Amino acid sequence: MSSPQISSADLDPRRRRILFRAHHRGMREMDILFGQFADAKLPQMSEADLEAFEHLLEQVTDRDAFKWLTDEAPVEPEYDTAVFRALKAFHTHHSA
Repeated sequence: MSSPQISSADLDPRRRRILFRAHHRGMREMDILFGQFADAKLPQMSEADLEAFEHLLEQVTDRDAFKWLTDEAPVEPEYDTAVFRALKAFHTHHSA
């Protein structure tokens, strides 16, 4: 479990729940990957983005999400959304 880097005090109840869920997925690595993304992007997400992020958090197993984020497996079309691509890009680091 990771600790949020943003305060939930200024977030609406829906964003608070999403922030908590992003930091408490179960698998430590996924807590970090989803949690850091939520810390950085959650406050400015649109309603559609919130819905897509919630769908990822609720429906995708840690194992599947990790495989998709590390390119071990192709992303299932249902989850290949702008939010998932933003999550992946957020954690993609290229050497110069």
